[in-house]
Formats: sequence, C-alpha cells, structure tokens
Amino acid sequence: MSRLVTIYGGSGFVGRYIAQRMARQGWRVRVAVRRPNDAHFVKPYGVVGQVEPVFCNIRDDDSVRAVMTGAEAVINCVGTFDAKGKNNLGAVQHEGAARIARIAAETGVARMVHISAIGAGADAPSVYGKTKGLGEDAVLASMPDAVILRPSVVFGPEDQFFNRFAGMARMSPMVPLFGAETKFQPIYVDDVAAAAELGAIGQAAPGVYELGGPEVASFRELIKTMLDVVRRRRLVIGFPFWMGRVLAAITGVASSLTGGLAPQPVTRDQLKELTRDNVVSEGAKGLDTLGIAPSSMDAILPSYLWIFRPSGQYAALKESARNLKG
Repeated sequence: MSRLVTIYGGSGFVGRYIAQRMARQGWRVRVAVRRPNDAHFVKPYGVVGQVEPVFCNIRDDDSVRAVMTGAEAVINCVGTFDAKGKNNLGAVQHEGAARIARIAAETGVARMVHISAIGAGADAPSVYGKTKGLGEDAVLASMPDAVILRPSVVFGPEDQFFNRFAGMARMSPMVPLFGAETKFQPIYVDDVAAAAELGAIGQAAPGVYELGGPEVASFRELIKTMLDVVRRRRLVIGFPFWMGRVLAAITGVASSLTGGLAPQPVTRDQLKELTRDNVVSEGAKGLDTLGIAPSSMDAILPSYLWIFRPSGQYAALKESARNLKG
C-alpha cells in the first residue's frame, strides 16, 4: 500500500501545490480542511481515490488525530490573517500548529513539515509574526526533527498579492501603498511546494529554511513590475504609516459594525509587518541548500496576470501587429 501524507490546509494556495507534488510521488494524500465540499478540485491531482479532502478542525484534538491516523508524514499549511473570531491568529498559527505537532509525536508520525513565514519570532513587530514564531517553537518542542519553511511573499496564479494589486490597477488610476520601500524576496508557490515535498519524503535535513526567489525588490518596485506585465500606466503612491493606521482604525470599526461585510483594505497588524524587510537572512539555509533553483518573476507573472491586460489574451497579438506596421 502506498504511503500516506496528511496535509492540513491542503486545499489552500500553497497546500494544493504540495498535494499535487505528493500525488506525483505516488503517495496517498489526505487533504484536511474545514470545508471538504469546497475542496473537491484536489481529487484530480491523482488517480481515483488517491487524493481525498476530509473534514478537520485544527482547534480540536480528536479531529486532528482522526485525519492523521496512518500517516507517515504530516504537512501543516494552515495560516490566517484574522485577528478575531475562533480561528484567530493565536488559535490557528500557534495553538493549531502545536496541536498538530503534539499529536504527530504521540501517534509516531515519522516526518513533519511546517509552513511558517520569514520574520517569525518573539521579536516580530506584528501579532502575525509573533504567533508564527510561537507555532515554530511548539512544533520543534514536539517534533524536533521537523522541517520548517519560512517563505517570503509567495506568488502564483492563485496569489492574493499580485492578483490583488493588478485588479486594483484595472479599476483605479493609482495604486496606493503603505511601506512602499519595504523590501521583499518573492518566491514562486511551486518552489515552496518543492521544498515541502523534500521534507515530507525525507530528503531535506531537519531545521529551518528561509525561502526567497532570485529577485529582491521594494514594494514599489514589485508593483511597477506588475504594471509592466499587465500593460497599464498607473501612479504608484507611497503613503506614510500614520495614514495607514488611521485608515485601519476607521475601516476596522466599519468591518466590526457590519459583521465583516465592509472590507478592510489594511489592518494595524499588517502595517506593523510592513515596517521591516521580508527577505532571506544572511547565512540562512534556503533553496540552494535544498538543491532547488528558484523561478524568476519574469518567467511566471505573465502566465497568469495576462487576464488584467486591457486586451487580455490578445495583448501580445496586438503588440505584434503594431510592430509589423512600424
């Protein structure tokens, strides 16, 4: 019988790519999610019955244990930006990670991979970063041989970074930014999945890996790169953090009063996270240690951001026609 891996949050942005890779390796893949009926799209990643979405509430011991039964490896991809509610930052990124690791140790799971984030730790300026750090500590306390992956901002077809700002550029003459000079090292989602795959099959040494792509750029530069890809000219304006805090306070109240129906473009915690660079630390183990060549943004962004171009899929054809006329 083929080996089994349980992927918590396996239908999410990063998790689905890991699920595909593990299926190609011949593993049975159990995708543990809160809403399995919304995750049926993972089934075609393998042959019939190889990849199955199952219900799991990571706030409940019995639920976590049930979907882990028989697994040789577990991968935790669950994360959140929600500061309120039952599935808040602490409940998901600290307590949830701790629960998965503790039960993995109790049930004799051989390997664990945990997806964290660059900047995780007690010294992080945000609750997001602090809870990620607490989650890492809890994982290592129960599973000291775990592989912990800390990616910078992750990009790919389903991302909420470039897609979000490209959508904004389609509707607005300007793109407002807070932390415009903060630096990032974007990493392609399948490169993160490749690192997780190595950890799950036992081909990555235990430890913490910081994952970043080949380019380091400021927030402003990343948005300008995106605008070049979508063929749109827009003003990119950086605003001071104090304005962001005012905006976050106002929209936070509106969101609370409407039960979350009113969108909150930025939160106080996200602003705190933007006060420092999000790049791989000097001397950290990374993709090179794992033997993975990082994918460049130039190679990937046009493959999915073309839908935001004024002419969509015909943009390249029109550009070629103009060149012929010239």
